[in-house]
Amino acid sequence: MQKASTDNQAAAKDIKLLVLDIDGTIAGHSNTISEPVKQAIVAAQARGIQVAIATGRMYRSALRFHQDIGSTLPLMAYQGAWIQDPLTQKIYRHWVVSREIAHQLLDYFEQPELRSLLSVHFYINDQLYVRELTKETKIYAERSGIIAIPVGDLRQALTNEPTKILALSDDTDVIDKLLGNLRRQYTPAELYLTTSVATFFEATNASVNKGTAIRYLAEELLGLQLANVMAIGDNFNDVEMLEYAGLGVAMGNAPSGVQAIAQWVAPSVEENGAAVAIEKFLL
Repeated sequence: MQKASTDNQAAAKDIKLLVLDIDGTIAGHSNTISEPVKQAIVAAQARGIQVAIATGRMYRSALRFHQDIGSTLPLMAYQGAWIQDPLTQKIYRHWVVSREIAHQLLDYFEQPELRSLLSVHFYINDQLYVRELTKETKIYAERSGIIAIPVGDLRQALTNEPTKILALSDDTDVIDKLLGNLRRQYTPAELYLTTSVATFFEATNASVNKGTAIRYLAEELLGLQLANVMAIGDNFNDVEMLEYAGLGVAMGNAPSGVQAIAQWVAPSVEENGAAVAIEKFLL
């Protein structure tokens, strides 16, 4: 499926920066980047196109993917709340959620009717703190390649401000309701709320999203314009990135609302859709 294909083809020659999401975009069930996708990325880099990663993952969890594609650019983690160059270790951006709001969200999550339905994750200084190790948290930690630190009362962890707060539930209706209720409670000027997969509710600093992150990378650090940027993503936390990019591509496994804002829809992650998109537009 595609829209405005002639415009896309005309714009493709201007692309100098390719930004990729990880989960559902370049990594599927296997939790690794497939060989066809890797080869397509290498071929794009050989043409002088720089490649970066923008992910909701923790910095430490995203690092192996960044290294896997041989990126020389800063890594945009936590939806862009944390931007760091792995080569120099320089942190370009670290935007946090205030302690006050973190306490408010925790109070909300711990209401009697919600408490048993949610696994709550606090990300502080690139470490994951949890109340207890639930089944969902264990699966998440294993996929992320990190160790979750159980602390009982999460308020004990709030000696520093969190980079991100995540509430996890197997029941997508619970997550939908949570998102709706908290979007009524907090304006976009107070908090950025999104879902990166249907079972993850995520909250970050109001200024954070992948769109502001790749704008910063492209315009401030690389001196490029939006016409020079192609982005590929698969979920609602990718929307701002796809809207910003001169060429925004959604994956075939993306929800219809995400596909609707993209200029082109690639095959699914399990069909190496990112490789198909790179070959179509950049090679």
